[in-house]
Amino acid sequence: MTRQQSTIRNSPSAILLFDIGNTHITLGAYRGDELVSTWRITTRVDGTADEYAVLLRSLLRQKGANGMTFDGCAIASSVPPLISTFDELCQRHLHLEPIIVGPGVKTGLNIRTDSPREVGADRIANAVAVKQLYGAPAIVIDFSPLATIFDALSAEGDYLGTAIAPGVTTSADALFAHAAQLPRVELAAPASKSPIGRNTVSAVQAGLIYGYVALVEGMIARVKKELGAHARVVGTGEMAQLIARETKAMDVVDDCLTLKGLKMIYELNRALISS
Repeated sequence: MTRQQSTIRNSPSAILLFDIGNTHITLGAYRGDELVSTWRITTRVDGTADEYAVLLRSLLRQKGANGMTFDGCAIASSVPPLISTFDELCQRHLHLEPIIVGPGVKTGLNIRTDSPREVGADRIANAVAVKQLYGAPAIVIDFSPLATIFDALSAEGDYLGTAIAPGVTTSADALFAHAAQLPRVELAAPASKSPIGRNTVSAVQAGLIYGYVALVEGMIARVKKELGAHARVVGTGEMAQLIARETKAMDVVDDCLTLKGLKMIYELNRALISS
């Protein structure tokens, strides 16, 4: 990809977004307001910018993104060592200065925690998207394999804080690792749909899935007591659909919430990059 190609101004403009998590990296290609393609790849902390660039070129030949050139890019990372890797990827291989969500970047979000700098970039992107798309007050639940994170937005749209629980995959792995007689089962509700298992597999599935649903519903109820009963509940993340199928406590599930928020942050800051 040449500098000339990457700086061609498409109409509408095209941007490439990187949501870097502990287990997976989600990439999104936007053309104007249309999310053209998304990809999810495994996070490798020791991966180099060149290695990720090779993979990126392969991905861009798929799913309608073939031939796209980009006018800008943005990065939200929960893995600090990979920030510099993807900064290098954008600058050396795309010839673009990325917007990296962090201190000094405009978000339009007031963060009311004790240490605002501790709030993760993905948390900020999710909150920005929910505030604009779904309104406030709101509870944003991000279901990743490792952790489930409950973020709270006030009626004014301020970010108030969060609660962090082990992810459903983390919980399952701990159970299988420490209970020698329990088999590793598919992470799904039991076929019987009953919370009372009639065999070992259905018993484990019932405990894992319905137990986790109870955790989620309980946390939602507790946070709503502080925010107000009319707080909107928005779910996102890799495991969101699994849990959403078993509860009515979530008003919306938006699988692309983080990418949407990252695009909004890019739009707020792109003038600074082009100046």
